[in-house]
Amino acid sequence: MKKNLILVLALLLVIGSLAGCGGATPTEETPTEVKIGINYELSGAVASYGEASVNGILMAFDEINAAGGVNGMQIVPVKLDNKSDAAEATSLATRLMVQEGVVAVLGPATSGNYMATIPVATENQIPIISASATADKGVTVDAAGKVNDFVFRLCFNDSFQGVTMANFASNNLSAKNAVIIQDKSSDYAEGLAKNFVTTFEASGGTIVAQEGYVGKDKDFNAILTSIRNKDFDVIFLPGYYQEAGLVIKQARDLGITAPILGADGFDSPVLLELAGAKALNDVYFSNHYSSLDQDPMVQNFIKAYTEKYGVEPNAFNALGYDLGMYVADAIKRAGSVDPVAIKDALADTQGFAGVTGTFSMGADHNPIKSIVVIGLKDGVQTTSVKVDPK
Repeated sequence: MKKNLILVLALLLVIGSLAGCGGATPTEETPTEVKIGINYELSGAVASYGEASVNGILMAFDEINAAGGVNGMQIVPVKLDNKSDAAEATSLATRLMVQEGVVAVLGPATSGNYMATIPVATENQIPIISASATADKGVTVDAAGKVNDFVFRLCFNDSFQGVTMANFASNNLSAKNAVIIQDKSSDYAEGLAKNFVTTFEASGGTIVAQEGYVGKDKDFNAILTSIRNKDFDVIFLPGYYQEAGLVIKQARDLGITAPILGADGFDSPVLLELAGAKALNDVYFSNHYSSLDQDPMVQNFIKAYTEKYGVEPNAFNALGYDLGMYVADAIKRAGSVDPVAIKDALADTQGFAGVTGTFSMGADHNPIKSIVVIGLKDGVQTTSVKVDPK
């Protein structure tokens, strides 16, 4: 009996010593895949932005996986549709972080939907990144001026766009008088208009009228008739393509020929569908990317995207592609699937070369990068002017 007891104790000691010699358990093994959440507007009012962004993201992930993945791990995208709704975006962010086990979440595309997910990211300490949430306030920095640790974006903000287009009106078009027609229901439009007005007036320009509409309006003839006989050189139209296309068409139908300026919200094939090619002359908008850029990286991206999807990419496709590459680069540099380590790598980014430009991540989690102003002729992008940050 005593001999058997001694044998059992000896066996237990051997097992214990093996366990203490670094034998990896299944939970300690290097993972073979990494999950990344995709929380985008794939249906609803701004589905054009979401679909375009996701196509770019998935193209980036496909290229990375085909080349061996990130640190030997294959990227597994978990794609969900927030239906262009802020409440749904919040719910999906929770699902992705709590149930799906993602290490980062990409999107949503629009500022309002993206900001709705910030509390979820902060609570769960999982980074979120948007390539197109341009609002000045409430995104990467909170109301008290504190940086949101787990929140990043790849795009410039509305201030930069508003300032750029005001300077373009004054310097490139020699405009002295301007009319503003803006979406009064949109924080995006409000931020753009405010910065355009401040900069345009500081350069000696005059705002002769400032009119408003509400998102989803269809008839703008009353507004356009009220401004038609005023003395102005340009119209600044901050808003999204759904209304902008109709405003531009109706303005041209009324004989208003002045240049019309906008921002990245114009960048959608639907703008051409709504306005028609004939109306889209002397139309200019700020954007993150131009297909006219002869940089080999840009031209190779255009070729690859066109081969994959059968159409040439727009700025949201390019931003999505850069977003996919950026998060993968951060995971690689972090050398870990720990969300906090990935967050730190995102913040430490220097000289990231993307299709939409080379950038370093600023201390406020906004990228330091250039902007382009694109000109349309018969609805086709024919000119682009690059403006560097000051």
